[in-house]
Amino acid sequence: MPMTINTIKKYSPLRGLGALFLLFALPSLAQDGGISPEMLAKIQQTRPQGNAEKALVNAMATMSINDLAKNAAKQGKIDTKFSIETPKQSIHNQKSSGRCWMFSSMNVLRSRFALEHKDTLAVEYSQDYLFFYDQLEKANLFLQGVIETATKSMDHPDVKFFFRSPLSDGGTFCGIIDLTKKYGLEPKSVRPETYQAENTRLMSNIIETKLREYGLELRSMVAAKKKTAAINSRKTEMLSEVYRILSMTLGEPVKEFKYAHRDKNGNIKGEEKKYTPLEFYKETVSEPIEDTFIMLMNDPRHPYYKVYEVEYDRHTYDGHNWRYINLPIEDIESIAIASLKDGRKMYSSYDLPQMDRNRGYMDLDLWDYSTLFGLQFPMTKAERISTFESVSAHAMTLTAVDLDKNGKPRKWKVENSWGEGSGQQGYAIMTEDWFKEYMFRLVVDKKYVPENILKIKDEKPTMIPYDDPLFQDEE
Repeated sequence: MPMTINTIKKYSPLRGLGALFLLFALPSLAQDGGISPEMLAKIQQTRPQGNAEKALVNAMATMSINDLAKNAAKQGKIDTKFSIETPKQSIHNQKSSGRCWMFSSMNVLRSRFALEHKDTLAVEYSQDYLFFYDQLEKANLFLQGVIETATKSMDHPDVKFFFRSPLSDGGTFCGIIDLTKKYGLEPKSVRPETYQAENTRLMSNIIETKLREYGLELRSMVAAKKKTAAINSRKTEMLSEVYRILSMTLGEPVKEFKYAHRDKNGNIKGEEKKYTPLEFYKETVSEPIEDTFIMLMNDPRHPYYKVYEVEYDRHTYDGHNWRYINLPIEDIESIAIASLKDGRKMYSSYDLPQMDRNRGYMDLDLWDYSTLFGLQFPMTKAERISTFESVSAHAMTLTAVDLDKNGKPRKWKVENSWGEGSGQQGYAIMTEDWFKEYMFRLVVDKKYVPENILKIKDEKPTMIPYDDPLFQDEE
């Protein structure tokens, strides 16, 4: 096998003399691609040596970079007035979990319920309940994916995709569509948060360890040409163990419960009734979610006014991949404004650089790294996505916009899921310039989408690979 940089990386576990042998055995690589003494001398000569740089070196030895780069001009009072704002509701907290997608989605659903009842009733859904089935479904998605790729080598990208991350607590709005249709919803009063729901990492790690073990077993069964019925039977047994772990950590879901509706102040309104989770879902959501909402995206790498679908980007094996219409940011803004004017909140997602988490404020110039380091950072949004610099990392609920006299947005407001003590009493405010650079996804009621755009959804989608830089789980 000819040695290349990639094969050196492949054998990177080699230590000591073995690694030195590889380097000295390839003098041409060291000369052409390595840092030679002559190159190092040139690198060192270009470094500024003035008093200003020495002062910064001293400061950085004892201070954080952000403290030094903080833009004083952006530290004033934040304008919290908005020309268009949807009704406020209670703020929830995902805590140490990656369930932002679920919190944002449920924020949209409960706000719609309150709006449809003219703010006389309020509902709070249980994240713990739906998270239970989200994890069970993702475990099945992994196991079934392993079965269907079992004839491929362990080095195949599809196989690596499944084994790299068998289980995740992140996700997208697609999860809410498929999970609620299948399992319904429960109120938070029936199924409150548990410690493991709020602190998911160790529970997920334990289940992932078992899933990887189970995956190898299923691959062996396929290799041994076991009958499909036997493989499916063993998979069911494996899922029974996952179900048991989830029942111990999150609590086993109830099949029916009693519930009386309340107003936003907690006062009971009406008689207590008995529900199943699906009955509660149908009563409080009313319309099928998948028939109501449409997913939009601003991804400048790809042509606009086209439909795209992300391979394997779903929560359930029999569910929906993330499918969206790619639009210019200006079109997305117009649609969002129409929804907000009608009092409708929206699921939206972002990358979060240049965010002051304490103040709940996003602005492109909060920290001036360019001046501090004497460098420019000129990458476009498309270039940042392509190089993994920007991803759709965190979902929040879009709640307000402030328009100028010409109807153009000046700033936006989102309801976050980090608790009332975060940011602006649980909310965050972003400038228009920041919004354009770091907003990616919007889920909106179809009735606010112009007909010429809405009809695009019926076109055959262009498939996006599962390892695309932009499409990571939102956490």
